[in-house]
Amino acid sequence: MAQSLELLLIQFLMPDNDARRQAEDQIKRLAKDPQVVPALVQHLRTAKTPNVRQLAAVLLRKRITGHWAKLSPQMKQEVKQSLIESITVENSPPVRRASANVVSVVAKYAVPAGEWPDLLTFLFQCSQSAQEDHREVSLLLPCHTLLTCKLFFSSVCKMKTAAVSEAVGSFLEFTSDGDDVVKFRDFIPSILNVARKCIASGEEDVAILAFEIFDELIESPAPLLGDSVKSIVQFSLEVSCNQTLESSTRHQAIQIVSWLAKYKYTSLKKHKLVIPILQVMCPLIAESSDQEDNDDDDLATDRAAAEVIDTLAMNLPKHVFPTVFEFSSMYSQSTDLKFREASVTALGVISEGCYDLIKEKLDIVLNIVLGALRDPEKMVRGAASFALGQFAEYLQPEILSHYQSFLPCVLNAIEDTSEEVKEKSYYALAAFCENMGEEIVAYLDPLMGKLMAALQNSPRNLQETCMSAIGSVAAAAEQAFNPYAGRVLEAMKFFMVLTNDEDLRARARSTELVGIVAMSVGRKGMEAILPPFIDAAISVSTLLLVCHFVEERESSQSQNFQGFGLEYSELREYTHGFFSNVAEILDDTFAQYLPRVMPLVFASCNLDDGSAVNIDESDDESVNDFGGVSSDDEAHDEPRIRNISVRTGVLDEKAAATQALGLFALHTKSSFAPYLEESLKIMDKHSGYFHEDVRLQAVTGLKHILAAAHAIFQTHNDGTGKANEILDTVMNIYIKTMAEDDDKEVVAQACLSIADIMKDYGYIAIQNYLPPLVDATLLLLREKAACQQLEDESDDDDDDAGHDEVLMDAVSDLLPAFAKCMGSHFEPVFASFFEPLMKFAKASRPPQDRTMVVAGLAEVAQDMGAPIAAYVDRIMPLVLKELGSRHATNRRNAAFCVGELCKNGGETALKYFNDVLRGIYPLFGESETDLGVRDNAAGATARMIVVHPQLVPLNQVLPVLLKGLPLKEDQEESMAVYSCIYSLVLAANPQIVSHVPDLVKIFGQVVESPVEKAEVKAIVGRTFSHLISVYGDQLHPLISGLPPSQANALAAFASTG
Repeated sequence: MAQSLELLLIQFLMPDNDARRQAEDQIKRLAKDPQVVPALVQHLRTAKTPNVRQLAAVLLRKRITGHWAKLSPQMKQEVKQSLIESITVENSPPVRRASANVVSVVAKYAVPAGEWPDLLTFLFQCSQSAQEDHREVSLLLPCHTLLTCKLFFSSVCKMKTAAVSEAVGSFLEFTSDGDDVVKFRDFIPSILNVARKCIASGEEDVAILAFEIFDELIESPAPLLGDSVKSIVQFSLEVSCNQTLESSTRHQAIQIVSWLAKYKYTSLKKHKLVIPILQVMCPLIAESSDQEDNDDDDLATDRAAAEVIDTLAMNLPKHVFPTVFEFSSMYSQSTDLKFREASVTALGVISEGCYDLIKEKLDIVLNIVLGALRDPEKMVRGAASFALGQFAEYLQPEILSHYQSFLPCVLNAIEDTSEEVKEKSYYALAAFCENMGEEIVAYLDPLMGKLMAALQNSPRNLQETCMSAIGSVAAAAEQAFNPYAGRVLEAMKFFMVLTNDEDLRARARSTELVGIVAMSVGRKGMEAILPPFIDAAISVSTLLLVCHFVEERESSQSQNFQGFGLEYSELREYTHGFFSNVAEILDDTFAQYLPRVMPLVFASCNLDDGSAVNIDESDDESVNDFGGVSSDDEAHDEPRIRNISVRTGVLDEKAAATQALGLFALHTKSSFAPYLEESLKIMDKHSGYFHEDVRLQAVTGLKHILAAAHAIFQTHNDGTGKANEILDTVMNIYIKTMAEDDDKEVVAQACLSIADIMKDYGYIAIQNYLPPLVDATLLLLREKAACQQLEDESDDDDDDAGHDEVLMDAVSDLLPAFAKCMGSHFEPVFASFFEPLMKFAKASRPPQDRTMVVAGLAEVAQDMGAPIAAYVDRIMPLVLKELGSRHATNRRNAAFCVGELCKNGGETALKYFNDVLRGIYPLFGESETDLGVRDNAAGATARMIVVHPQLVPLNQVLPVLLKGLPLKEDQEESMAVYSCIYSLVLAANPQIVSHVPDLVKIFGQVVESPVEKAEVKAIVGRTFSHLISVYGDQLHPLISGLPPSQANALAAFASTG
C-alpha cells in the first residue's frame, strides 16, 4: 500500500483537476483499510517534499480516530514514536504543526486510557527547551495549552506570540469537556489584565495577541466566554476609541466586537451590551479618513465600525434601530460635516437589517437623507446617495410610493460635480427603478435623456454604472422602453467590441444591458437584430476562455493565483447572463445556438476556482478535498469553508454558467438531449459546491433539467425509466439539501422547487420519496435543519434570533403543494405538520409569521377538503383575530382562510358563521383601504353563501357584497364570487331579484375586463343569459344604459347562451 499511496499523494498535489479527483477517489478507497495508518506515518517521516509530508499528516489526522482501536499495541507504539520524532526533527513548520495536530487526536484517546504516559513529560521538556521551535511545539498540543498559556500571560515571556495564538486555536478545537470550559473561562481575566498593561506600556503587539485569542474563543463551538463577554466588550470598546493607538490595534478591537455581533449576538443582548456598542460605533463612523489617503482602507476605523453596526442590525434589529435613529436625527444638522456624513451613512448601513422598523418611520428617515443629498459638502452628499441606494434595494416596496420625491433628487444628483456622488446616485437610481412599474413611464424622457448624455460623456467607471441604471429603467418600463431601445442598442455596439483590459468591465456591462433591453422589447422586436450581438458575445467568451486556460496553467505551475484577471471572469459571467435572457426571449428557437454556447457554459462550469490552495502556505484544515476521508466516510468533520483561498470572480462566473445551463434546458426542452447527461452531472456536483451562490443556481436549475428530461424521454420506449432515474437524482438532492445545507436561501429554493415539481407532475413524482420528504419538512418546521442552527451559545428567543422569513415562507409553500397533489389523503401527513406549524402562529410571533401560517392553512383547507374539519376549532380563533390585524396582508389571508374553513369545515364550522360575518363586515367599509382585502372578504362571503345560504342573512349581506363588485385586485376570488351569484340566480332566490339592475352593471364591467379569466367571463355570461331567459325585454333598458362596449359584449354572451 505504501508505494501506491505515495504516488497518489503526489498525484493529488498536481495542478490537473482530473488527476487530483482521481487521486482523491483512490485515497478514499485505501483509507478504509487500517493499514493506511502505518503507510501514512511512513510518508510523514520519509517523503522527500514537505507538501507530501504535510498531506500525509492531514489525512492521518482525519483517519486515525476510526482505526486507532484496530491497531495492535506494537503498531500503536510505533505510530506514537514516529509522531514524536516527526515533531522534534521536522524542519518545515507546516508539517510540524500538522504532526502536532495528529498527536492531539491520538492523545485524546491514548492519554485517558493510560497508553501514552510519556507524552506529558515530553511536552514539559519541550516547554522548557532552549530551542524556540520546541517551545512552539508544546503550545501546539491542546493537552498542554492551559499551563503554557498561563505561564505566558503571567510573565509575558519571549515566546512567539503567533505560537500562543495558534496554541489556543489548537486547544479550542478539542475542547468540549465542561471542566476545560470552566478553566478557560477563569483564564480570560488574566488575558484581559495583561492586555491592558501592554496597551498602557506601548506593547500593542502583545495586546493584539489577546484579540487574536478572543477571536478563537468567539468562533469556538464550546461556550467559553460566559459572563466574560462583558469585560471583553468593554476592553474592546476602550481600545476602539483610543485614537493614540495604531490603526491595526484599533481595527483588531473593532473586529472582536464585529465577531461577537455575528456569532454571539444573543449574549450581547443578554448582557445589555448592544446600546453601549452602538454609542461607540456610531461616532466612529465619523472618523472617515481624508479622501486622498487610501493606503489603509482595509484598516479604516469608519468602515470597521459600519460593519459592526450592519451585523448587529441584521441580527438584533429591534435593539439597533432606536439608537441609530436617535444618532442620525441628532447629528443630521451638525456643524461637523463628518458627523453629518455619519448620520446618513448609519441609516444606509442598517437598512437591510432594520428594514421593517425603518419603513414605519420612512417619511422622517427619507427626509433626513434627501436633505443630506443637498448638503454643500460632497462627502455628505456621497453618503446620502449611498443611503438612498440601500433604501432602494432593501425598503421595497414601500420606498416606491415616494418616487415623486426620490426620483427628482436622484436625477439632480447624477449631475453632481463629484464623481463619487454621481456613481453612487447611478447605483441608487438602478436599485430604485428596477422595481418600479408603470409609474416610471412619466419619467422616461428625463431619465433617458440624462443617462444617454452621461453614457456618451463620462469616464469608463461612470459609464459602467450608467449602463446598470439604464438596464433597471428598461426592465421596469418593459414595452414602454421601445422608443429608446434602438439608440441604446446602437451605443452598445461600440462597447461590445472593446478589447483593452481596462475596458472589459464596460464590455461586460454592455453585454448585460443588451440582454435586459432584449427582454423588455421582446421576441418580435429583437429576433431579427440579435445575431450580431450573439456573435460578439460568443467570440469574446471563446477568446477569454483560451486566455483563462493559459493563465490557469501558468498560475498552477507557480502555485500563485494572483495573476488571474477578474475582468475576464466578470465578462464571461455577464455573457452567460446575456444568453440566459436570449434563451428566455427565443424560447425553443434558442436551440439553434446550443452547439455554439454549450461548450462555453460547460467550460465555465468546470473552471478551476483556485480552492485547492497551496499546501505549503496553508493550514492543513484547508485541504478540504478530503472531507470524506474521515473516521466516518459519510460525514464531513470540517466546515464547508475554512482558511480557503478562492477566486471570487470565478465563483460568480460558475454561478452564472450554472444558471444559464438550467435556463437553456428549460427553454429548449427536447433539443437539449445531447447535453442532458453532462448537465445533470454538473448540477449534481454544483449542488454540493462549497459556495452557496453556485449551489443556489444548481438547486434552481435541477428542476429545469427535469423538465427537459420529461420532454426528451416522453417519446422514447424506455423513456419512463430514464426519466425516473433523473427524477430520483433530483429528488434525493433536494431532500438532502433541505436537511443538510447550511444556507437558508439554498434550502428555500429546494423547497420551492419540490413544490413546483408536485404542481407540475402530481403525486406520482413524490410517492417514492414521501417519508424522507416529510421528515425533511418536519425538520424545517421544527427549526432543526442544518441551516437553522444558531452559532450562539445563548438561548434563543422569539424576538430577533429567529428563523429566516424567506426560508419559512418557502417551507410553508410545501404544505399547500402536498395538499394539492394528495387531496384528502394528505390528512395523516398534515397531522404531523400541524403542531410545528402552529408554533409560528403564537401571539408572541411577528405578524409575518402569523399570516404565513394562515395563508398556508387556507390553501390546505382548499385542497385537502373535508378533513380540515378536525382542525377548525384550533384554527378559527387565530384567523378571526387576524381579521382585525393592522397589517393588510394579514387581513387578506385571514379573509381567504375563514372562507375556506366555512366551505370545507363541515358541521364544526357552523357555530362560527356569525363570528365570521361580524369579522369580515368591517373589511367592506370605507376604512378598509386595501382592495385585495375587500376582494377576499367578498370571496369568503360567497363561499359561505354557497355552502350554507340559510345561515347567511342575505337581505343584509347581499347589498354589502354587491357594493364591492366587480373585484378590483385579487381576481383569484372571481370564480368563487360569480359562481355564488350564478347559483342564487339559477335558484331564483328572492333576495337576489331586487339586485338585478346592479348585477347587469357588474356583469358589463366583468366581461370587458382585461384581467378576468375566460372561465370567469363564461360563468358571468351564463348568469346573464339566464336573466335574459327569465326577464327578456325587461332588461333592455338596463342594457342600453351600459357603455356600448359592455352592452355589445353582454349581447354576444346572450346570443351564444
